[in-house]
Amino acid sequence: MNLNFKISEFIHSDIAIKNNLNNFPDINSLDNILNLIFYLMQPLRNLLKKPIIITSGYRCKKLNSLVGGKIISQHLNGYACDFVVYGMKPNEIINVIKNSALEFDQLINEFNRWIHISYVKNNNRKQILE
Repeated sequence: MNLNFKISEFIHSDIAIKNNLNNFPDINSLDNILNLIFYLMQPLRNLLKKPIIITSGYRCKKLNSLVGGKIISQHLNGYACDFVVYGMKPNEIINVIKNSALEFDQLINEFNRWIHISYVKNNNRKQILE
């Protein structure tokens, strides 16, 4: 499988850089990020045939706090990312995912501006919050 994503897209944060935070994941979170890419984000990219822009991925605890993330956020363990696709509205992306065979844990339309999606290997709930 040809991969369009880099790990750096899932750990980069301007806020972490500005606040001099080390946002590099531990080995378990890194494994979760790789699963997210391989089993969900790359298949979604292949389905959409359009670039996916990751706006938020893994977050260390301090970064998660700075951005106002929930204390149980899936971003803390590398299970989740937020993204946009230029030229597509969040509800259009959700409809594509709902009508696909993609496995996911959560799919959330966040403020009708971006999509939050997560993947938990062997434990996906397919929960959709629109």
